[in-house]
Amino acid sequence: MPVGLTGQRPNGIREIKVRPVRILMIFIDGLGLGVNDRAKNPLVRAHTPFLRQLCGGEPLVAAPGPIRGPFGTVMPTDATLGVPGLPQSATGQTTLWTGVNAADAEGRHVNAYPTRLLRDILAREGILGRVIDMGKKAVFANAYTPEYAQRVAKGKIMHSTSTVMTLTAGLPLKSIDDLRLGHAVYQDITNTLLIARGHRVPLLEPEEAGRRLAAIAAEHDFTLFEYFQTDRIGHQQDMVKAISVIELLDSFLGTVINEVDLHHTLVMVVSDHGNIEDITVKSHTSNKVPTILFGTNSPDIVIESLEEITPLALQVLRQSNGGVRKS
Repeated sequence: MPVGLTGQRPNGIREIKVRPVRILMIFIDGLGLGVNDRAKNPLVRAHTPFLRQLCGGEPLVAAPGPIRGPFGTVMPTDATLGVPGLPQSATGQTTLWTGVNAADAEGRHVNAYPTRLLRDILAREGILGRVIDMGKKAVFANAYTPEYAQRVAKGKIMHSTSTVMTLTAGLPLKSIDDLRLGHAVYQDITNTLLIARGHRVPLLEPEEAGRRLAAIAAEHDFTLFEYFQTDRIGHQQDMVKAISVIELLDSFLGTVINEVDLHHTLVMVVSDHGNIEDITVKSHTSNKVPTILFGTNSPDIVIESLEEITPLALQVLRQSNGGVRKS
């Protein structure tokens, strides 16, 4: 049974019982909860034994409320943030990693790279920096290539939301050397894209990458990993590729959950907006996104908005220092 919010005491003070715990947050870009339709939704057609086990034998699709499985809970979460228009990456991710409604702050949904306002919010409220301020160890587990830094320096690309948050927290970006040593995971999980670009790194099965991420999480209080091939493939509207990345992701997630110590690790799988769940449209969707919590420390609550994710993570980390805390 989840150990989490125990409800309201007669005196109005809420008790939260949490063991010492680490948090592993796996961010999946562009993963929404779509309709149960094989023609539209690759999650219906893909072979996903892990996700189907989580969802009682059904695919990961829209549901009227939380799906409480034997080892995790799927919560439909609003990504529109009360702002008209389709949700976008920069504002969605900023909200997800700060608890600040970034779309409301901007007055619109912002795609791709964060604006100056969003960068300021990330620097001030980003979860990596706040975890460090608590005296805990935080890490962004993704590996970056030397070419990435060169392209940023030349102004060809800008730092994404996750990299802005990492750098403003005073953390270095993981390198290819870190990847070779098993201390990082590349954004495509298997290193296929790196090998195609000429990098001498091992080709990994998703299961091996999952074991690596679990090992990294065991050494830190808070670990973030970002996977965005789901969003890229969703924009391409390619059913075959979409099924492939979803099946890879299913194997990766299943291994992570099997390898981490769920008695002392809360795994949070989150997304910023929908996309890949409906390949009949090239754009993002307004569908709710899944927030999935795994672990015996998983609070027995419902996450209704992206704004609630970082506050929950910080709450769990603060209270995990021991025993019962009052709020």
